[in-house]
Amino acid sequence: MKKYIVMILLLGFLPQAVLALDTVRIEEITGLKGTLDEKAGVFKVTSPRNDVAVTVDGRTLDPFLGLTSWAAFTAGKEAETMVMGDLVLFQDEVNPVMSAALENGLTITALHNHFFYDDPKVYFMHIGGEGEAGKLATGVRAAFDAVGKIRAANAKPTEGFGGPVIAAENSISAEPLEEILGMKGTAKDGMFKISVGRDVEMDCGCKVGGAMGVASWAAFGGSDDAASVDGDFAVTAAELQPTLKSLRSNGINIVAIHNHMTAEKPQIIFFHYWGKGKAGELAKAVKAALQIAHP
Repeated sequence: MKKYIVMILLLGFLPQAVLALDTVRIEEITGLKGTLDEKAGVFKVTSPRNDVAVTVDGRTLDPFLGLTSWAAFTAGKEAETMVMGDLVLFQDEVNPVMSAALENGLTITALHNHFFYDDPKVYFMHIGGEGEAGKLATGVRAAFDAVGKIRAANAKPTEGFGGPVIAAENSISAEPLEEILGMKGTAKDGMFKISVGRDVEMDCGCKVGGAMGVASWAAFGGSDDAASVDGDFAVTAAELQPTLKSLRSNGINIVAIHNHMTAEKPQIIFFHYWGKGKAGELAKAVKAALQIAHP
């Protein structure tokens, strides 16, 4: 009886965020052990990246020093639960993990490096989401499962995307790509590039657009049958997730997500990408994403 009285008294002092979290279920679904911060109302699961040795500036880095993936759950406002997290990923893991997260209801909010002179190179992908706790935990589990599948196949991170070998000499045909993309571009020495600007206002009151770098662009190299495309998308927060999903569904790799400016209106998020394949197919993938960001 005393035990139950103590439990009731303790529950009376716990924040609603803690009471709303089914921590046992979160651990079961994610397969990760977590810790509860009762004061903050946050339950956090972690997974140190001790499966691959990483050196930074020639020194082996312990996961405790910044190589631990995590996901933190708390009570939501518009939905039952909110999750935020940061996943420590190697280059060959980033895009499969991004697809797994997006396909399972999570959002991707940033992708960048935390170190210089790291070997192998490490990237950090920030995730978020709001919804039913079980679904969010399932999304987190899917991301970690994607990592496990990749490392099970290759213990050492790979050093290339694979796919066709891109010819050193460029010979891209511009006209077919202009027809697919529905816009004129610039051709140079067998390469082809398009750019679509958008306008924002800086906090100083200055209005800037494509000429100042607020633009989505795509640059094609290689040959028509074995091409590469790289570029940048300038998107609003509302456009980010559907644009990422569109490119990933068409096999385009995302390599960075970050800001280029501060205090602009509307806020613009920039993400960089890389793809390989037939030039026409790559152009179709870019066009589909442009229809979201620049309809």
